[in-house]
Amino acid sequence: MGDGFGSRAFRFSSRHVVTVLLLAPAAAVFFGLFVASLSFFFVQSFWKATTFRVVPDFRPFNYVDVIAGYGGPLLRTLSMGLIVASVTTMTAFFFAYVVRFSLGRFGPAALLVALTTLFGGYLVKIYAWRTILGADGIINSALLNLGLIDAPLPFLLFNLGAVVVTLTYYLLPLAILPLYGALSDIDETELAAARDMGAGALRTILDIVLPQARPALMASFALCFLLAAGDYVTPAMVGSPGNAMFGNFIQSQFGLRMNTPSGAAMSFTLIAACMIVLAAVGSGLRRWLQPR
Repeated sequence: MGDGFGSRAFRFSSRHVVTVLLLAPAAAVFFGLFVASLSFFFVQSFWKATTFRVVPDFRPFNYVDVIAGYGGPLLRTLSMGLIVASVTTMTAFFFAYVVRFSLGRFGPAALLVALTTLFGGYLVKIYAWRTILGADGIINSALLNLGLIDAPLPFLLFNLGAVVVTLTYYLLPLAILPLYGALSDIDETELAAARDMGAGALRTILDIVLPQARPALMASFALCFLLAAGDYVTPAMVGSPGNAMFGNFIQSQFGLRMNTPSGAAMSFTLIAACMIVLAAVGSGLRRWLQPR
């Protein structure tokens, strides 16, 4: 009995050793490239920047300066992230719903077409939309050829609307994947039973589909929101200088002004604000989509 217990304990410990050894490389990369770098910049966010050097002096007012000086861009960035995430998630849900329940054997082909856009480069997509919305782009050229306008429409580009369109196009395939995976696990007999009991399409979606897809909805929304709120390339390429996003100011602090404490404080302020927004959205979804 003692030998059996000892052998089981040995096998148990050896399995744990193997598991630790297998996870060690990934854990080292995670802590070395993610945790260590974030910890360093978090500490540096309390330091003070002088001419061409950073002084390790505790200065908590960096965060006060960020809120006082960049509160407007922060709110604009969070609002833009909410708009992009909401539009993208809703569009992705209805696309995934149609592919899963309406297209039948043509669904996988439609999903493949949507996901092929993932193979295009990020900058390529930005330049594509910059060309499409530009003065010589497809939209203005078509309207001019149809005689609907006499001159190119200047408001299609270099504004917040162009930023929303570009980011939505870029993030849509990423939002489709988790939603389609969640909808694939839904048993169609539940939908048939709801229809037999007289429930319409909207009631079926609200009472059966959405509650089961809530984790995927939150995952898609969070992914789109975080990527949109942290982006600075798209606003710089298709947005207007007067409506710069928070990421543009962070990039300026790190790149042009060489003020890493202020840039770090702005980065962690944006992270904290995004976490608060996501917590509020998650709580709202949980209450709204509770199984009835």
